[in-house]
Amino acid sequence: MTTTTVLTDPRRSPSPPSKASASARRLTALARAELILLLRNRSAIFVALVLPVVMIFSIRASLQQIDLAGTGLSIAGAALTGGIGIVLVQVVYMTLVTGYVTRREELVLKRLRTGEVTDREILAANALPAVALALLQVVLLVAAGAVAFDLSAPKRPELFLAGLLVGLVMMSGLAAATSAVTRTVQTSQLTTLPLFFVSLFASGIFVPLEIFPDGLASVFELLPLTGVMTLVRHGWLGGVEGGDLLTAGVAALAWTAFAVFAVQRWFRWDPRG
Repeated sequence: MTTTTVLTDPRRSPSPPSKASASARRLTALARAELILLLRNRSAIFVALVLPVVMIFSIRASLQQIDLAGTGLSIAGAALTGGIGIVLVQVVYMTLVTGYVTRREELVLKRLRTGEVTDREILAANALPAVALALLQVVLLVAAGAVAFDLSAPKRPELFLAGLLVGLVMMSGLAAATSAVTRTVQTSQLTTLPLFFVSLFASGIFVPLEIFPDGLASVFELLPLTGVMTLVRHGWLGGVEGGDLLTAGVAALAWTAFAVFAVQRWFRWDPRG
């Protein structure tokens, strides 16, 4: 009987990395570079870290002038959940609009597209640092609610996390779409204002929708961030009916789908100057 011995050449090169691992490495490298640039930008850090805290105190002050008896919400609960909405708008949306416009006008996006990096990887890498900062602030808000304001942990964590995840994707997509109509970094302060003010005063961030008349509240339920705020607020504090959750979920997913479509259709890679 003959035995065949198979010898392995120790100098044999390893198998090439899979597409998924190669994509993950590119994404990680780009996201790390974006994080370094973000941390060096003092104005962006101020918007991302300081302004949300200021706005939360403003929300708390405004809620003290409102009768929340019919809403089932406490001032602390409404202020802290509203703070999550502030984080989504300011830390993710406004920061990313400025970031996308800056990279586009500096030809960074155009140069990246000449290599192996895909368009999705470029967009995701730009968004990841802002998303990470937002997640950190949400964790701090939930911890502050438990430690300083006697709020319980999210009563329905799956609902809370679903709303937060959809909100992060939606705000990232809307930021990329808004950058398409933003010519310069300076004008990004203007192009982000419509969504900022609409979300602030009509999506349940500053004032719960239960305060408004039914007809007006029904209109506000169709705004981009309203569905997300409903999912997050009631995922944390509880006390919502199934029909309201369905409406909120459908509205949030519809706006997220529109944001993704808008990016694919209108995002600009070349400078507008």
